[in-house]
Amino acid sequence: MSEEFYRIKRLPPYVIAEVNAMRAAARARGEDIIDLGMGNPDLPPPDHVIDKLCEVARKPDAHGYSASKGIPGLRKAQAGYYQRRFGVDLDPETEVVVTLGSKEGLANLAQAITAPGDVVLAPNPSYPIHTFGFIIAGATIRSVPTTPDERYWEALDRAMKFTVPKPSVLVVGYPSNPTAEVVDLAFYERLVAWAKEHKVWVLSDLAYSELYYDGNPTPSILQVPGAKDIAVEFTSMSKTYSMAGWRMGFAVGNKRLIEALTRVKSYLDYGAFTPIQAAAVAAINGPQDIVEKNRELYKKRRDVLVESFGRAGWDIPPSRASMFCWAPLPPALAHLGSLEFTKQLLTHAGVAVAPGVGYGEDGEGFVRIAMVENEQRIRQAARNVKRYLQSMGVNVPSQKAI
Repeated sequence: MSEEFYRIKRLPPYVIAEVNAMRAAARARGEDIIDLGMGNPDLPPPDHVIDKLCEVARKPDAHGYSASKGIPGLRKAQAGYYQRRFGVDLDPETEVVVTLGSKEGLANLAQAITAPGDVVLAPNPSYPIHTFGFIIAGATIRSVPTTPDERYWEALDRAMKFTVPKPSVLVVGYPSNPTAEVVDLAFYERLVAWAKEHKVWVLSDLAYSELYYDGNPTPSILQVPGAKDIAVEFTSMSKTYSMAGWRMGFAVGNKRLIEALTRVKSYLDYGAFTPIQAAAVAAINGPQDIVEKNRELYKKRRDVLVESFGRAGWDIPPSRASMFCWAPLPPALAHLGSLEFTKQLLTHAGVAVAPGVGYGEDGEGFVRIAMVENEQRIRQAARNVKRYLQSMGVNVPSQKAI
């Protein structure tokens, strides 16, 4: 009998879970921890969405098994969103499937389309499911940069030239989690042409499509003519509508990939609870004030974070999108590494952030800061950080109160 299971052996210790355990233990001791670690929205969904959930849940026939691929009304609603937002036409029957959050969709598609030994191109640093979903499926990962500059294209070309077997899948995710980088439509046009030339499937993670701060809406890869020949895209209601715990997401695009995901899901789940799906329809088709409200909220929090942490002696680059800032360690403490710095910040400042190394080795030297506390708590975190930096001998300029 094997001492360790095959897939478990391929999973390293999850360093972010280590920090989460420390945070939970500190709170159990009664400590006030300002949690800027997990990307967990702190606001509720709109009232009309919750009302729809309750209304449908009261119906006697709403509590049986649902549809694994999603109820028809929800798939039509998502197709409508893509038409309004991106000008992309989708067939709700063959090009849309509802997932239990984008994370589940990515993982199950990995199971559907990869075999042991396949090579997958994934960004580093990136959201863990972008790599580990495929590692669990038995694939091998070849990393490419997250930064969408010429180094990115050079890395793609090197991978196709020197990797055996040739990569069959490329994962992209913009706005990026964790780095908050963005791309324009020209990037996707070049990417689609590259993928077609090399016969590579593209999986695009667009979970932060509505959280952009420079006035330029984030594009979808499916806006590129012919993109549906090689690409699927994952979106989520978690951040757009503050519905993270509802586990509602979508995969849309290439019919063959959608069919593969739908078939695998049919063996694994019966779909989300029908009242949740009905409420999701109400969110997508109903008033959209919350979308702009959340965008303005996170932009304001970003500005407060950058300003107050800067006064505390820690310069944070302002993100252009997402609900995160990707922050280099304070230079005087860079020698600690992202994990140890994160532990010390939690222990001595009562502030939780996510270590960059948890998103891949190229994330070392950074931490991800989630803007999921209100402005007052962010300023409190900055004061705590300032005291910590001073205790570590960091020269913090004398400035006005934070």
